Amino acid sequence: MKEDKIQTMHPEKGKKNKSIAVENYEIIKAAILEILHNSEPTHTELLQKLTKDLKDKFPENISWHAMTVKLDLEARKIIERTQTKPQKYRITKATP
Repeated sequence: MKEDKIQTMHPEKGKKNKSIAVENYEIIKAAILEILHNSEPTHTELLQKLTKDLKDKFPENISWHAMTVKLDLEARKIIERTQTKPQKYRITKATP
């Protein structure tokens, strides 16, 4: 049976992001949004938290999928990077 895929987007114009399994996309997306609902982590903190939270629940490469989904969520303006140093991630104000 053919696996359903989603073509993810990239926040930089002209760049194309990867196509991944819808099921994997939804797992990573939910985990990212759950983390960002409660905090504004740096890139490193976000990946560390995702790895810790999903290590026994997600059979694929967590870091690779996290980067792909994170970029897609940025492109869709669901999450954003702060202008602080270091940059942090947060849910956009426009997201319900």
